[in-house]
Amino acid sequence: MLALLSSMSFESDLLLSLLKKVNVSEAAGKKVHKGKLSGMDVLLMNTGIGKVNAAHTATVVVEKYPVDKIINMGIGGAYTGSGLGPGDVAVASMEISGDDGVVTSIGWKDMKEISIPVLQKGREKYYNEFPLSLPSEAFFKAYSNTEIKIRAGTFITVGSVSGTQKRANDLEKRFDGICENMEGAAVAQVAAIYDISMTELRGISNIAGIRDKRRWKLKEASQNCQEIVLDLLENG
Repeated sequence: MLALLSSMSFESDLLLSLLKKVNVSEAAGKKVHKGKLSGMDVLLMNTGIGKVNAAHTATVVVEKYPVDKIINMGIGGAYTGSGLGPGDVAVASMEISGDDGVVTSIGWKDMKEISIPVLQKGREKYYNEFPLSLPSEAFFKAYSNTEIKIRAGTFITVGSVSGTQKRANDLEKRFDGICENMEGAAVAQVAAIYDISMTELRGISNIAGIRDKRRWKLKEASQNCQEIVLDLLENG
């Protein structure tokens, strides 16, 4: 079973409308929609915003249902050097927990500074970084000359989104990131705990650090992201 997770309902409403043979139930106080999408058994849930809600929902999903893959989706803010703009779609090659670490006299350091991994699987230690599964090269090539620009790269998960250009620039430079969000690394950590494959896509609603909501494209970003997810299910 494939789990489709988004933080808010508007980030998954298109896919929910296309779900066939829908069964609605409840788990941990949240609605669970199960059905068929592109011939696949699919479970769709909204996690709620933030890392705790996302990790909680992802854990409930993999503990309660026979999930073998997760697609985390939604909207996010692109960094200026990403080449992405509102309405485009970013795909995560890696998720990074951008807040976890230590603030020292010479600046922020990641979890390696503490020398305690947040997760250890055998000899593999995870500190801040969680590699994710990417679609095929052919999938990206199919969008090389389309109106919607798609780019893969590092995502950064933060508890406080960038409200200034300086903050956004600092995060982009520190992690070589293309996109920031508030849930992805938490879901990626849960997926790593359970050895479940995870892919993440984000429609770009705004440029990180620019808080002028008149320039944001929330609906367009969400719809484009969901259409790309649907295409990934059918052709990826």
